[in-house]
Amino acid sequence: MKVLFVCSGGMSSAIVVNALKKEAEKEGMEMDVHAIGTGEVSEEMGNGWDICMVAPQIRHRFDTVKKAADEAGVPCDAIPPQAYTPLGGPALLKKIKEIKG
Repeated sequence: MKVLFVCSGGMSSAIVVNALKKEAEKEGMEMDVHAIGTGEVSEEMGNGWDICMVAPQIRHRFDTVKKAADEAGVPCDAIPPQAYTPLGGPALLKKIKEIKG
């Protein structure tokens, strides 16, 4: 599964991406997670992503990201703040599974 992770690009984002990858590995899932800033969304959205997740610290940009995702046919949702921690991998993976159905 290819997950596009839209964030501010800070260290906390890298920690959360790593936690998600580790949780997916535990469950035997192959997951490619790519973190980008909001300025790259329109360029990246058409590159075969399965899902797009938006970090809580940029929720003010959610509508812009969601519009680009909708135009590309990519499911998009916000990351719950409680999942945006180094220990949030399980909650984030659960959210991704819910969105993908």
